[in-house]
Amino acid sequence: MPEPEDPANHWLCASADLLEGGSAVPFDVMYAGQTCRAFAVRFKGQPHAYLNRCTHVAMELDWQPNRFFDGTGQWLLCASHGAAYRPDDGACAGGPCRGGLVKIELSQRQGAVYWHSAYNLQPVEF
Repeated sequence: MPEPEDPANHWLCASADLLEGGSAVPFDVMYAGQTCRAFAVRFKGQPHAYLNRCTHVAMELDWQPNRFFDGTGQWLLCASHGAAYRPDDGACAGGPCRGGLVKIELSQRQGAVYWHSAYNLQPVEF
């Protein structure tokens, strides 16, 4: 695991682990004082990450473990209620949404993907 240059950067995965429209890479974060599942995907060549929480009802989105994309690879879908979200910014694109997904900032460098802590997102300590 490469060392981040900044303690607010956290190694997530090798860049090659995020395949275009493929399975997500899951990870855990602390959000609002709770351990929450998050996921990273690749869309149009760029990595994106979100809390794994539908905005309609706070349930995980994936229809199979780490599978979020619809059959076209253009939308992230909530398996429970059919809400559709844009993969590049998490905005609601249709269905029973109440706003967009909580985005987690990522960067990609030297063959690795890192996620970045914010005031409301922190790494989970095990």
